[in-house]
Amino acid sequence: MDELKFRREAYENPNRQDDEFLASMHESSERTAFVNDLKLLDKKLEAALKIEVPEDLEAKLLLNQQLHQHQVDRRKTGFTLALVASIAFIAGISFTLLRLAPVDLGQHALAHVYHEEMAMKSEENISVDEVNTQLASLTSLKHAHFTEQPGRVLYSTYCDFQGVKSIHLVMQGKQGKVTLFIVPLEDRMVLEEAFADNRYQGMGFKSDNAYVLLVGEHATDLDFVRDEVKESFI
Repeated sequence: MDELKFRREAYENPNRQDDEFLASMHESSERTAFVNDLKLLDKKLEAALKIEVPEDLEAKLLLNQQLHQHQVDRRKTGFTLALVASIAFIAGISFTLLRLAPVDLGQHALAHVYHEEMAMKSEENISVDEVNTQLASLTSLKHAHFTEQPGRVLYSTYCDFQGVKSIHLVMQGKQGKVTLFIVPLEDRMVLEEAFADNRYQGMGFKSDNAYVLLVGEHATDLDFVRDEVKESFI
């Protein structure tokens, strides 16, 4: 089972017991740890959604029936408030689930490159001071910055990694361009050292304050930019 199919099935149901999935899971300690993290997340979500029924609920319901005739004039107002509260509750639960869900940084990085293909056409010359100004605005990066110009930077902006404000750069490699993402550390992030699809190759590493991901068409470009970044990013 390839990595993409394995992760898709793990996201759908980390507790599945079919032979193919279990065999694939036991192929590496990383896959086993990944599935265990998803199982733990499921348990946390289940515990968070358990709501105990108050012991006096039945008495309150009976009292509500007795007062019903006195609340006719307020029915519309009450219904509106209840509807608003329900929508707010559902929105809150949805946002919480989204924030708790694991984020595959490699797949997210590939999706960003395809979504923002215009960035690859940029030919600006962006200084290290401009990049550091953007980094400084991300308090979650804890003062991470470049100590010197990390090669030629052609494009620089902010981007969103599943609700986490991050930095999106395009840099010049030896043969072509490389997209670089700097993402603040979060426990729900899943980092792979290498990832790819039919067009792009990618690699990732972890610094003291951030995940760093590189995406490009040539392995030599990735190695070249990675070395430049590691020498200057702290």
